[in-house]
Amino acid sequence: MKLIRYFLFCLASLSLFASAATVDATNPYTMMGIVSQTTFDRLKAEQGKIQANPDYLRTVVKEELLPYINTRYAAYKVLGPQLKKTTKEQRNDFVDAFTDYLVASYAQVLTQYTNQDIKIEPPKAIPADRTIVSVRIDIVDSKRPPIRLDFKLRKNKKTNEWQGFDMVAEGVSMISTKQSEWSGQLRTKGIDVVTQNLITLAAKPIRREASANE
Repeated sequence: MKLIRYFLFCLASLSLFASAATVDATNPYTMMGIVSQTTFDRLKAEQGKIQANPDYLRTVVKEELLPYINTRYAAYKVLGPQLKKTTKEQRNDFVDAFTDYLVASYAQVLTQYTNQDIKIEPPKAIPADRTIVSVRIDIVDSKRPPIRLDFKLRKNKKTNEWQGFDMVAEGVSMISTKQSEWSGQLRTKGIDVVTQNLITLAAKPIRREASANE
């Protein structure tokens, strides 16, 4: 539980995204650099508002992170082989529930934000035919060793823009983790039950938690 919790904390803490109007999403390295700073600045500036109403973090996540996450692609990856056994309506409902679940999860772990810094690997040349890129991020905390994260992004062939869909922290993939966690229920109880469970989880209020440094 501690590993998964810290993994989610790292994933959400990055919040590597900002307004589409100010970020060039055609370069994953540039995008991540600009957006990370934008999001961290907002978290710092609005700590008073966040402390008074932790649920406000949902708004921050939706505005700063969600526009640059391909939630449908991520949700389909989680469904894995069960995807073919679902209807269009079931898939759409699952994507909506999965998206709300991610927003709530990220908002909850962001209550532990304590001014961590990040280091992004320098830009590299990307072959024209490559559609998946992994960008290394180091989370720097003065009270513990750096944590390496590899953020996976997928290129939209129509727009040439990159969107995130998975994070690997210390060898642990978010997509793989959720596949393992939900595969049994998807197989035995079906997608509708898992969708309803996600809706219930997403509806829980965001509560401030003490950070690891407090």
